[in-house]
Amino acid sequence: MAAPVDDMFSFCVDPGKVSTCVDVRFINSLKGKGLFAKKGIKKGDAIFLERPLVSAQFLWNTLYKYKACEFCLRALETAEENARRLSGMPGLSLPHPELCRVRPELHQACPHCQVMYCSSECRQAAADQYHRALCLGSSQDDPDHPINKLKDAWRSMHYPPETSSIMLMARMVAAVKQAKDKAHWQKLFSHFCSRTGNEEEAIAHKLLGEKFRGQLVLLHSLFKAALHDDHLSRWFVPEGFRSLFALVGTNGQGIGTSSLSQWVHACDALELPAQQKEQLDSFIDQLYKDIEKETGDFLNCEGSGLFLLQSSCNHSCIPNAEASFPDNNFLLQLSALSDITPGEEICISYLDCCQRDRSRHSRHKVLRENYLFVCSCPKCISQMHEPDVTSEEEEEEEGEGDEMEDEMTDV
Repeated sequence: MAAPVDDMFSFCVDPGKVSTCVDVRFINSLKGKGLFAKKGIKKGDAIFLERPLVSAQFLWNTLYKYKACEFCLRALETAEENARRLSGMPGLSLPHPELCRVRPELHQACPHCQVMYCSSECRQAAADQYHRALCLGSSQDDPDHPINKLKDAWRSMHYPPETSSIMLMARMVAAVKQAKDKAHWQKLFSHFCSRTGNEEEAIAHKLLGEKFRGQLVLLHSLFKAALHDDHLSRWFVPEGFRSLFALVGTNGQGIGTSSLSQWVHACDALELPAQQKEQLDSFIDQLYKDIEKETGDFLNCEGSGLFLLQSSCNHSCIPNAEASFPDNNFLLQLSALSDITPGEEICISYLDCCQRDRSRHSRHKVLRENYLFVCSCPKCISQMHEPDVTSEEEEEEEGEGDEMEDEMTDV
């Protein structure tokens, strides 16, 4: 059955308004629940704004000094600091620095472990929800602390590009530990799909197979040593840990924030004389070329979160909605990509733009291994008679991946 409305909408910014616009319905045992429009939605409209139950920055992203608020993932570097680091040019100056919205004077550190927040509000929110249970205090840099050993083990198994973090699971545990109503928080997490496999389609999550058994055993042992709690004993037995792992892998929504990107968008909106606009555009184009040469594709503070209402959106290879993070923090906005009629299902794509352009066979491979279903959207049905061949791009990636086949590189 679908979750109660007050649960599913409880993390939206305006739950009352959102509940008049969309509805969560149970579809069938295979697809589970789905999100449907209760009234007409126009292309470009924001459908809802939602904060995550928990979120966490990726561990390699943190190690490589992408500085983000420990709670909301807002970028902490100014646009100029960000551009200097990414381009490798410490003397770089950005024009129109007043367009940068980062406010370093508001940043606050945890007084015990010194992790950074973008504001006192975020520091307090983190402390109230999960950080008291996870704060390492003076042991923040102690490699032998159980939580640091867990982080190191995860990093050694899950190299960039990152798609999830063991700390998302840790914050789930910590949130329940700190909650006054522990049963309520456990109930909230129970609304997320946590299947480790799909028996009807004979599919198992790619990271829960024999190839990764040893790595999962080690992670389970370290996770239990660092975080065990009697109220959550079912999450710490081997099968419960596998389900928790599948929950995070299947439902984790990527989050990206960037002070530089936000500055660029603000520059694009400037009304300038033609010559000045051309000079600014040329400066930005050259900056991104310099960054690509120095840093490559890794531009953002990156992490993932668990979003309750967004998780009810099913996949389509031709989605009618998409998620974005317009406030440069963990607030997710779902917007319509096309007009949506009353009663129509609202679908997002679990694939990125490049993956959606691949062959039906290639798309199905990604969806089967990571999300445990076979897509039957209109695009896939229209292509069902095409040969089961892999896209050339994926064949190249698989060739590169053979050398690292024993690493957890995708969740």
